[in-house]
Amino acid sequence: MSAVAAVRKFVTDLVLWTCFAGGLAASAGAGAVIEDSTQKNIATAVGTVVALLAGSRIAKKPKIKAFLGRPGTLWFLFLFNGATAVAMYLTMDGVKGVLAAAMMGVVSLGAAGGLVAGRRKRAAAQQVSWAE
Repeated sequence: MSAVAAVRKFVTDLVLWTCFAGGLAASAGAGAVIEDSTQKNIATAVGTVVALLAGSRIAKKPKIKAFLGRPGTLWFLFLFNGATAVAMYLTMDGVKGVLAAAMMGVVSLGAAGGLVAGRRKRAAAQQVSWAE
C-alpha cells in the first residue's frame, strides 16, 4: 500500500468514526445542551441519521464484518439487545419508549437471524464433508 493510499484510508476511517461518535453524541445529548424542544428533536433526528449512515459504512469494513459475524458476538448482540428492548419497553413512557424498544428488538432479531444462518451454513458444510 502506498503512502498516499494509507493516508487516505486513515483520513476516511477517522471521518467515519468521528461522524459515528458525533451522531451518537448528538442523538443522546441534545437534551442537555438545547432547551427548545423543536431544536432538540431536530438535533436528535439528525444525529441518529448521521450515526446510522456512518455506522452502516463502518460495518461493511472487512475486519468489522468478520467480528460481527462471529457466533460469540452474535449471541452477545442477541441477548443484550433483547434484554435492553424489554427494559426500555417497561421503563420508558410513550412513543419514544416503544420505538426505542422496537429498534433494539430489530437488532436482536437480526443477530438471531445471523446465528440461524451461520448454523445452517455449518450444517450444510458438514453434510458435504460426510458425503465425500
